[in-house]
Amino acid sequence: MRQLECFVGVVDSGTFTAAAEVLLLTQPALSRSVRELERVVGAPLLERLPRGVELTAVGRAVLPAARSALAEARRVREIGRRAAGLLTGELHVAVVQSLTLGALLPVVRLWREEHPEVELRITEFTHRDHLEQAVRDGFADVAVSPRPREWDGPVRELGTEEFVLVLPTGESVPVRERVPVASLAQRRWVHFDPVNGLAEVVDQTCAAAGFNPIVSVRTAQTSAAPRLAAAGLGVALVPANILVPTDAMTVAFPEPAVRRPVAAFTRRAPDPMTGAFLELLERAAAVVPEFLPAPPDRSVGE
Repeated sequence: MRQLECFVGVVDSGTFTAAAEVLLLTQPALSRSVRELERVVGAPLLERLPRGVELTAVGRAVLPAARSALAEARRVREIGRRAAGLLTGELHVAVVQSLTLGALLPVVRLWREEHPEVELRITEFTHRDHLEQAVRDGFADVAVSPRPREWDGPVRELGTEEFVLVLPTGESVPVRERVPVASLAQRRWVHFDPVNGLAEVVDQTCAAAGFNPIVSVRTAQTSAAPRLAAAGLGVALVPANILVPTDAMTVAFPEPAVRRPVAAFTRRAPDPMTGAFLELLERAAAVVPEFLPAPPDRSVGE
């Protein structure tokens, strides 16, 4: 079962490095587990690329079954615990990487206080397409991400995510004014690896302003982008909720504003445990951090 977790973890994280961090494994141990699964299957499941991985044809065929097996193992474990009289359960939450520490953290804290008997398992995804597929496959009980374009199950709106520009530390920006994205056409950018869904946001924002970003460096890790920008490697466009109050960064709001709706969704009508978590999400999710000043035209587009 651990081999399946490793395989699915690499697919969902986009890279072996990111998956090793999530699974609390060393990269060599993770690679061995995936290779052993490939040996059992009899064919390569992943194609190792300079930046990330791609599923092979066999990998694409195996992935849904791997997710289903993990979900079934989780259900068996929970049934066994209940039969043994243990006051515990498990709730599996899938979340895009950019929403984990900012939007989800206060919810997790409250959940632990209110429901200490329920084990909360959080799996991060770098791209919402992978997250949505994981929920369809029964891998998670509830998902938190940008609102899905198309979804057949229940969806609850959590708010609107605001994006900000992070510039090199010490650079001056107009107070209480937005920075035109078009004015940054000749600047170098800290971009995201294509495995990260935020790469699409950056490309679309720059294209709407009439240019393709000049890339200084790319990263698959959402939290790394603002730090690379602050260190002087370029301009970054990131969700405001990934920043923390202790970050000494030059931050500005872009013109035009870049926003996207955030939602929680499930595959089917939620059970009582999932329903309680959804209610807590609606009450406590911090989609926009309180420590940032309100954008100049906060009401526009929301």
